[in-house]
Amino acid sequence: MSVRHRLLHRVSLFLLLGWMGTAADWPRFLGPDQDGTSTETGLFDRLDPQGLPILWDRPVGTGYSAPSTRDDLLVLFHRLGNEEIIEGFDAKVGTPRWRHAYPTRYQDPYGYNNGPRCSPILTVEHAFTLGAEGKLTCVRLKDGTRVWQRDTATEFEVPEAFFGVGSTPVLEDGRLLVMVGGQPNSGVVAFDPATGKTLWESVGEKNWAGQPMLGWPGDLRVEWRRWDKSASYASLRTATVNGQRIALACMRQGLVGLNPTNGTVLFSRWFRARVDDSVNAMTPMVAGNEILISSAYARSGSVLLRLEAGNTRFTEPWKNTSLEMHWSQPILVGGHLYGFSGRNEPDASLRCVEWGTGTLKWQRDERWPRHGGEQPPVFGRGSFLHADNRLIALGEGGLLGLFDPSPEACRELGRWQVPSLKYPCWAAPILTDRRLYLRSESRLICLNAARK
Repeated sequence: MSVRHRLLHRVSLFLLLGWMGTAADWPRFLGPDQDGTSTETGLFDRLDPQGLPILWDRPVGTGYSAPSTRDDLLVLFHRLGNEEIIEGFDAKVGTPRWRHAYPTRYQDPYGYNNGPRCSPILTVEHAFTLGAEGKLTCVRLKDGTRVWQRDTATEFEVPEAFFGVGSTPVLEDGRLLVMVGGQPNSGVVAFDPATGKTLWESVGEKNWAGQPMLGWPGDLRVEWRRWDKSASYASLRTATVNGQRIALACMRQGLVGLNPTNGTVLFSRWFRARVDDSVNAMTPMVAGNEILISSAYARSGSVLLRLEAGNTRFTEPWKNTSLEMHWSQPILVGGHLYGFSGRNEPDASLRCVEWGTGTLKWQRDERWPRHGGEQPPVFGRGSFLHADNRLIALGEGGLLGLFDPSPEACRELGRWQVPSLKYPCWAAPILTDRRLYLRSESRLICLNAARK
């Protein structure tokens, strides 16, 4: 390849994958740095019972997918009727700009809604989505025109999942990494984001067979079975650890560290509850050379891993049940974790846990008898967003809250029941240009989050 051709290739790749945009963009799940944190300032510092100004409020289709934004475009992935829809809206006023739809027949076997679970990924030119049936799609950001689509459920040997496909992919150095859950060794697959071509497949029998089943009774080892589910509901995460870029996949069997360039497994750590009806759903958290994983099933709790140089070996500073995260994500602020712990509404609590030791600093009861009457004055299992030295909370019944992150005590600065939001609100809030976006199963709302 000539120097000119190499330069053109790099420019094309930059345009395809570049994260160019304003600091206010929220182009992927959990935000710019995959940690639920925004660098925006000048935001509301109190929350009255009258709430925040509503800029726009519109009905949308079903799903648990949080929207993503780039510049003045918001992209929502939802379902109407028998179609999964990737739809672009004007982020400021909520008017539709374009839509791309394709048929779906997904029916949730447990009675939850049938919409997509994964958030869109936005680059300068493209949007990538992964549907509830495993349809991996790339469309043009300017008009929604489809570029390519892969049907991962039929192209790979994927056992049927509990609640459909729910792990949001991630882009890393010219590769679209997807938790496909294929057998026997296609748990994670890398695709070319320009063409959809498969680049590598990894994770499965080769790395899990024979691994110790940590936390299970006796000296049990993994016996790999081709019908076992491999995918989880924890989204993929990339990070620089010990000077090396790695991809982290908390699969159904546990945590796997990968070389994102070629899919080589660096390490595997079994992390699965001792009941079959269980899932891992919290995205791995990273701070320096330490990684936190957590689950809310059968008191599996949390474990902190400390990776050694080379990222193939690790120690475990602590493991306990001080934090039991289900589908929402805790936030790390000043060496402390803040999150809504608990598997179900009747056992939810808001907790602060010290990152380095796993020590519970404080907790507050957020239990909600979901089947009883009106929305109670609790958050249940809420979601957090961190911005401007505050924690913004969205409860699963549409209760919006503002907190001062303090390890000394729970310091709530106000709350407001958003009028048109009802249970369940399971998509985390996102923030763009001092606009706060909240989603339920049927509404998408934009609030003015600027300080008065």
